[in-house]
Amino acid sequence: METDEPTAIGIIFRSLKHKNYRLFFAGQSISLIGTWIQRIAISWLVYSLTNSVFLLGVVGFADQIPTFLLSPIAGVLTDRWNRYHILIVTQILAAIQALFLTYIFFYGNISIWHIMFLSVFLGSINAFDIPARHSLLVEMIEKKEDLGNAIALNSSMFNSARLLGPSIAGILIAAAGEGVCFLINSISYLIVIASLLRMKMVPRIINKKNTHVVTELKEGFSYMFGFRPIKSVMMLFGLVGLMGLSYTVLLPVFAKEILGGGSHTYGFLMGASGLGALTGALYLASKRSIRGLWKIVPLSAGIFGFGLIIFSLSRFVLLSMILMVLIGFGMMLHMASTNTILQTIVDDDKRGRVLSIYIMMLMGTATFGSLLAGGAAKLLGVPLTLAIGGTSCISGAVIFARKLPELKKDGLIYKGIS
Repeated sequence: METDEPTAIGIIFRSLKHKNYRLFFAGQSISLIGTWIQRIAISWLVYSLTNSVFLLGVVGFADQIPTFLLSPIAGVLTDRWNRYHILIVTQILAAIQALFLTYIFFYGNISIWHIMFLSVFLGSINAFDIPARHSLLVEMIEKKEDLGNAIALNSSMFNSARLLGPSIAGILIAAAGEGVCFLINSISYLIVIASLLRMKMVPRIINKKNTHVVTELKEGFSYMFGFRPIKSVMMLFGLVGLMGLSYTVLLPVFAKEILGGGSHTYGFLMGASGLGALTGALYLASKRSIRGLWKIVPLSAGIFGFGLIIFSLSRFVLLSMILMVLIGFGMMLHMASTNTILQTIVDDDKRGRVLSIYIMMLMGTATFGSLLAGGAAKLLGVPLTLAIGGTSCISGAVIFARKLPELKKDGLIYKGIS
């Protein structure tokens, strides 16, 4: 008997029936693998040139801090300008960055200062690219009920690249050197640019404003902190980022000092986390609608925190790997459900600003949370630091969950996601 009932695969990948999103998904899937290949190659090259863990951290900081600082301004401009055009320009500039890195590797005398400058340049590009890419997603999806699925597929795409990219990079570095990794990344940008140019986007109506950028920036912050649903979900998101996401910084130490392993142990733990994150993203993609996301937000934060606490007590590699799958699952479920809620309830003329604040909070809490975790680990030890982070996430989740009836009573949860 034939049936019109969609299959499980059809439900998970239903957003791909929208042509513009299908082109975007295909191009970004390849480009993100190239991005991870370059990221791993840069880390390896920096350490090979300097033998300094400190400079390795400085380069990572140089890549992230421009995105953190410029994101709010970029959000204002994203609301003012054509997001599709912004995305094309940022992809072209990122391709130029990768090509220049390739050139100075093969034909110049590459140094740590070249890498640091180009990292700041790429971080500045990402400050505009990320809010434009997230905001444009709404314009790619004709049926708004598929928006949550598209966001979840984006998360699964990112985590698939995070699993594949480093493995490919390791093989390429050993076989041909870091320069080939940079070249491959530049070529991957050409593919995503070609896919963007094939899109047929309907230009959104932009109301031209004569107000100052700072005024619109203040308007974005006032809107976010003055609107109870957005404020509540962002406060929990910030807490999870500050106290929980820093586990990745402490993971190498935990693998070596607590579990008594080596680099392979660290790799297994990171791989398990990536697998859990991919599973979480696919779970969200498999949901037929976005109903129930408000309950998933605190539940996923609680799962993440619980995983961190039990992981801090583990002294067995296999058990730790299983717990890392749980941690990755909770982390991705929380991030993707938060993103979906913001995309669903925010006013379109403030979308870029709200998402830029979301990105700034993600970057900021992860960066400063890493510093906080490093200091705490030195004083208290890695296991206790992880346990405190997990406890903080659970506490925030409980407080948020207790507010849900109040939000419903005030009629602030709507648009089918209660």
